[in-house]
Parts: sequence; C-alpha cells; structure tokens
Amino acid sequence: MNKHHNFSPEVVAGQIAGILADPFKEFGSKHDAMRFALGILDLTTLEGADTKQKVEALCRKAVSFSEKGLPNVAAVCVYPVFARQVHTLLEGTGIHTACVAGAFPAGQSPIHVKLAEVKYAVEEGADEIDMVISRGKLLEGEYIEVFDEINAIKEVCGNVHLKVILETGELTDLPRIYDASVIAMKAGGDFIKTSTGKINPAATPEAAYVMLQAIRDYYESTGKITGFKPAGGISTPEQALVYVRLVESILGPEWLNPVLFRIGASRLADNLANELSGK
Repeated sequence: MNKHHNFSPEVVAGQIAGILADPFKEFGSKHDAMRFALGILDLTTLEGADTKQKVEALCRKAVSFSEKGLPNVAAVCVYPVFARQVHTLLEGTGIHTACVAGAFPAGQSPIHVKLAEVKYAVEEGADEIDMVISRGKLLEGEYIEVFDEINAIKEVCGNVHLKVILETGELTDLPRIYDASVIAMKAGGDFIKTSTGKINPAATPEAAYVMLQAIRDYYESTGKITGFKPAGGISTPEQALVYVRLVESILGPEWLNPVLFRIGASRLADNLANELSGK
C-alpha cells in the first residue's frame, strides 16, 4: 500500500529528530503545550482489579483539574461494565465516556462476540469505542478479513466514534504499520491508535510518525479527516510533548484539538498538572 515513503528505521529516526529540533509553531511556550496535552487526555483504567470505587475516583479526578485553573481531560476510558457508571457521573461535564470493546486487548475472539461487546458498550452509554485489530490475521496477510471486522464494528458503533488500535508493537515493521493504518481508515475508523498499553513496546515516536504520514496521505487522497491517539507508556510531560510536536508538524493545526487528537494515559495527567502548577 505504501508506494512513496521510505520507512527505513534510519530515515524515520532522522525525520523525527528534525521535527523535534524545531520549536512549536502553534504554542507560545512549553507551558501552553502542556496545558493543551492535559486537555486531550483519555484518562484510563483498564485493569482486572478495577472496581466501581476506583472508577468513581477516576471520574472525580477527571473533573478536578478545572478547579485548579487547568483544562479537564477529554475522556475517561474503561471496560464496558463500567460504561453506564462513567456516563452517569460525567453527564453534563463535556468529558466523554470511552470504552475498550471487541476482545480487548488480544483481539482473539470471533466477530460475533466482538460485535456483541461493542453493542453492549454503546447501549451502556459509551461515546467512543476503542477496538483492537486482529494482529494475527494481519500478520498472516488476511487484510480483507481485518478490514471486514473493523467495518462491521463501525456499523454497530453508528455515530459513536471508533478508535482502531493497531498494537504497533506487534506488527514487527514500519511499512506494516502504514498498511494497517490505511486498512483501519478505509474500514471506517474515526481514529487510529497505537497501542493497548498491555505490551512493550507500546507507543513509540517511530510508529506515530508512520501513522501520521498515513493519516495525511489518506486525507490528501480522500478528503477524510482521521484522528490520532498514541497510548501506552506515555507518563511524562516530555514524552507527551513529543507526540504534540509530531502531530503539529505532520498534520498541522487543524488536528490540534480533542476531536482529532488524544493521548491515552493513566499517570500522565498528574505529572502534567503538577508541572503546570509548579509542584
């Protein structure tokens, strides 16, 4: 699918280094860029030990940043069994309810099971669905089957935004990440997302660079605007700002908003808030 990019590791590393060497264009200061990063976070808890009490505390945290003069996060991301609770607690706040669904994180379930879980999450109040592709099928070259699964899940989502997780750490090379990105966008994904956060490596600047090139190429050829979400292992302000710089440089200011750009994290919000507050 990739006909005109050189995605050799050396070339990609050089391109990223060049982007990171330039100053921000759309932000007056690092402080402004960090405020922006806080406002596009998907505050996340995706553990087997999650409880209603833990989810409630996360929702309280999600709305607490504005009390400190900071932006609140964009969404709270949980498993489907907590969707109704999050939707109820966040109603009227402007913070979205996001759910992982469709056999997260492995993707190794039959399609009817995936569709049932997505349908359940939507009915429980999810504003956004984060699904994961079948990496095994992609690695076997079953691109059409991967496309069909994403497309079927998007149909169940209806107007609910669909973020398609590629799990880039399992795709083995950068050209395959590009191909997976294009498949996800053609199949109806509203966002493409790097990782589940359950394997290493999770989000990397290299994977992000390739995915952003795919988003730009797809936009230029079709006019369709697709969002981007790096997730997994992003815990410091410095790490978050790498992805802000990449989006700003490759996609431009039109993507610098929570409708088209999210960062998935659990610890990052506190670290950004502390630095912004001078703690």
